[in-house]
Amino acid sequence: MSVLVILYSIFFPFLTGAARLAALGSPKIRTYFTLRKHLIAQIEQKLYAHQCHSFCVWVHAASVGEFEQARPVIERLKQQDPACSIVISFQSPSGYNIRKDYPQADAVFYHPVDSPGNARKLVKLVKPDIVMIMRYDFWLNHLLAARKYGAKLILVGAVLQDHSIYFKPLVNRFYRQVFQLFDQICTVTENDRQKFARTFGTNKALTAGDPRFDQVWNRSRNRKEQQKLKSLYRGKTVLVAGSTWAKDEEILLTAYRQAHDNLSLIMVPHETDANNIHRIETDLLSHDIDYHLLTKLPEDFSPASVLVVDAIGFLVELYALADIAYVGGGFGINVHNTLEPAVYGIPVLFGPNHHNSPEAEALIALKGATEIRNESELEQAIRHLLSDTEQRKKQGEIAGRYVSERLGATETITGMIMELARES
Repeated sequence: MSVLVILYSIFFPFLTGAARLAALGSPKIRTYFTLRKHLIAQIEQKLYAHQCHSFCVWVHAASVGEFEQARPVIERLKQQDPACSIVISFQSPSGYNIRKDYPQADAVFYHPVDSPGNARKLVKLVKPDIVMIMRYDFWLNHLLAARKYGAKLILVGAVLQDHSIYFKPLVNRFYRQVFQLFDQICTVTENDRQKFARTFGTNKALTAGDPRFDQVWNRSRNRKEQQKLKSLYRGKTVLVAGSTWAKDEEILLTAYRQAHDNLSLIMVPHETDANNIHRIETDLLSHDIDYHLLTKLPEDFSPASVLVVDAIGFLVELYALADIAYVGGGFGINVHNTLEPAVYGIPVLFGPNHHNSPEAEALIALKGATEIRNESELEQAIRHLLSDTEQRKKQGEIAGRYVSERLGATETITGMIMELARES
């Protein structure tokens, strides 16, 4: 084991102690430790009656986005071997709270603090045959404990972006050792596979693709909810704005006012709590825009009014109603999921912060999506797509083809896991 890995084990307790001190002034850090108080005992209770009749896969996801990437693999595994056991750990409260009752899992829990003691206890409780890490959330002590136990380690959805911190010399040396622990690394693209080979000297990487393409494709087949609204929007040109934040909505409403005579707007905000919905209602009124909430939809609703979706779980299906999609987040940290609208074969619009989203970058390069930097550009893009139906169709076909040509990662990864399970 390298000096860097040894130093990690030595100094991690000190870093944890410093984080606990920082928690005194940081509600977010304080919540992290509060949620992990007595965590091992809670996990033991969850796994008390747990029996594995086949093989056990421990899936770790940082948050809900990484879980959704793992979800098609989990469900395919359960189809192929219903007796297999699935346990899932999360780092973030958002991921845990949304999926804590996921029916395909034997147990769902927070990932403990990465101490050697916690790692040994958790691995002893879970008894994993395979540990599947999604994308990037590596915790060295838990990886080492699982490896020592005899579990096979696989990394799924691996990407190496050009500006990644992994290319920094000291960080690179550390992660070279981390990646050597994995029995298999499943990269999203062939370019990623080559980067892993060159940068980390690993020969265990294979190009498997991204299961999220399969996930959005599978979810797009379910159109139960949108069928209730389909007749209301028949013959209309519809813009669905999904996962929007305040900055997105500010730009969107200004542009919509200029083009709304020929456009129906459905807004699906990222947060649907009462305070945020009230803020959106206030913004709509200040722009003198008529609207209705989905939960209070009148029988005489007209698509000339903006529909505000004030409930969760509808977005993916509502994109099926759209002729144009706007995806939020691009004026914040990063754009949200652009695959969800692209799967329906419609042009996609979003803000400038998309560099941590390979699929958003690819859609722009292929001209299936358009970057928007202000309300003027959004208005111009909307007007162009409204007036030029052939161009709108062409962009949509490019976006849809981008998704359909990348299906199949789920079968590749599931087959690999089944093979590793047979070897265990």
